[in-house]
Amino acid sequence: MKAWLGLGSNLDQPAAQLKDALGRLGLLEGVEILRVSSLYRTPPWGDEKQDDFVNAIVQIETSLDPIPLLRGLQSIEDVMGRQRSERRWGPRPIDIDLLLYGNLQCHTQELELPHPRMHERAFVLKPLGELDTALIIPGRGTVAELLGQVDCSGIFRLNER
Repeated sequence: MKAWLGLGSNLDQPAAQLKDALGRLGLLEGVEILRVSSLYRTPPWGDEKQDDFVNAIVQIETSLDPIPLLRGLQSIEDVMGRQRSERRWGPRPIDIDLLLYGNLQCHTQELELPHPRMHERAFVLKPLGELDTALIIPGRGTVAELLGQVDCSGIFRLNER
């Protein structure tokens, strides 16, 4: 199954954190990295009193079902020092979101697909659009359509991958 992941970091050399996460993702059993967007510097979302983030999008092929995949992604976050706290949208060394899993739509306590706010987040849509503007986000529209509805100011592609 093809799936899309969003990676982000704003602590401890964020670009290096994303590269580390990509290396770990490539070692995850049942996961093959297909494509990776450029890295983007993006302003914080939600809690704006923190450093800018570096974000990227990854397309993978996986033999894992959604929940085991999610748990694998969370294990990478844990190993990389991610602390889950009550502060929502706060600073973090790494964040790996499961955005899309094929065309699956689900809503459970553990997982919601597509990711519930990806359609309104320029820091997701901009790098996703670099890889596939025609991609359909179930129930929301194409990436190209959604990009036309968000403010992408303040988002800059970095010259590194």
